[in-house]
Amino acid sequence: MKHNQFRAAVSKTLAAVTLLVVVTVMLVSGAWAQSTFQVLYKFPPGKNGGQPFGTLVFDQAGNLYGTIYDNGPSGGGYVFKLAPSSDGTWAESVLHKFSYSRSTRSGFGAYAGLIFDTAGNLYGTTVAGGNLSDCGGLGCGVVFKLTPNQDGSWTEKVLKRFTGGKDGANPYAGLIFDTAGNLYGTTVAGGNLSDCSGLGCGVVFKLIPNQDGSWREKVLKRFTGGNDGANPYAGLIFDTAGNLYGTTVAGGHAWACDGLGCGVVFQLIPNQDGSWTEKVLKRFEGGRDGGNPYAGLIFDLAGQNLYGTTYLGGADDGGTVFRVGTWCCSSHSVLYKLHCGSGGCRPLTGVILDAAGNLYGTTSAGGLLSNAGTVFKLTLGADGKWGEQVLHSAVWYRVESLIFDAAGNLYGTAVWDSSEKKSLVFEITP
Repeated sequence: MKHNQFRAAVSKTLAAVTLLVVVTVMLVSGAWAQSTFQVLYKFPPGKNGGQPFGTLVFDQAGNLYGTIYDNGPSGGGYVFKLAPSSDGTWAESVLHKFSYSRSTRSGFGAYAGLIFDTAGNLYGTTVAGGNLSDCGGLGCGVVFKLTPNQDGSWTEKVLKRFTGGKDGANPYAGLIFDTAGNLYGTTVAGGNLSDCSGLGCGVVFKLIPNQDGSWREKVLKRFTGGNDGANPYAGLIFDTAGNLYGTTVAGGHAWACDGLGCGVVFQLIPNQDGSWTEKVLKRFEGGRDGGNPYAGLIFDLAGQNLYGTTYLGGADDGGTVFRVGTWCCSSHSVLYKLHCGSGGCRPLTGVILDAAGNLYGTTSAGGLLSNAGTVFKLTLGADGKWGEQVLHSAVWYRVESLIFDAAGNLYGTAVWDSSEKKSLVFEITP
């Protein structure tokens, strides 16, 4: 498959959307258990419908915040807040609307979730918009900041407009802060335009605030599509030493995945002169070890191993949940091979970890109904093997990334691409 065909297939997969039905939890072994699934909010059809792909985030008051990628022919998505009421319902507020208008430079298509700073401002990315003369007239995406006003409104400020050149293009992932208040993220394209069919293989970037309120970009890594990786769809994480970790969906072994490479897990190490050095911790081969990690990484409870997912590979090309060590000569192991049956397969999102060491994630296919995916839990058994429980089976929709509340309940979004476009925010009590 040629690179452009691969990117088209990726876009089609990521755009594939899907509504949730309450299903009793089923153990893959055939035993049954019980969990509680509850719809907290249904986005209304029409202008406030759309596709909430991004991960949700709580504020200190227990309100949820997220993004809508696309809400119809005239809408470029928006940022929303969901506030709980005393009667158990949740009310939506639209904090900022993006527009497809060719006269706007503010960005549109917010695929990723948001983060807060200590002052209560929100930060995020859009895939398109910005400089509309770039990236085929759609713009190459932006980094934005939303500041709350005293009257309850929010004001957007664009911190960075990508040009599609060496600075990067099309940030599908969200952002992280360092302790000094700098922002870090990835773009799926741009960088070295001689690579990846002239589109660039993506970058890792840092945004540094200036005293006048503006921000300047520093590119930490431009991927080449070779052994170093290509096309990072996921965001980044820090370790305690200030090293960055992430994944790319392609690149790595040139002989794997139709010559595109099956992706890598990488580490970026800061040098004293301000440069960064990449170390590849794992190059996937696309077989039983997995391939094509779209999602990002988390640390284990000890902070020494990384957990993640691959979209393909494993037992029957259903993807894997894996572990990679962060130390010298790091090791890789497959914790669980996902099967395209009742347990679900093809994860586009990563995993999260509870205090007991259990892993939770979602799949985009498989399950009990309509091949629409699952919400799953992995538990480490006394025999050293991980066992899967299906907490929810989806139908006609796709479940996105999960987060915990303080009580250990799971929250997430589900995307349904129908004529009504009733997407959901839900809660699962494991």
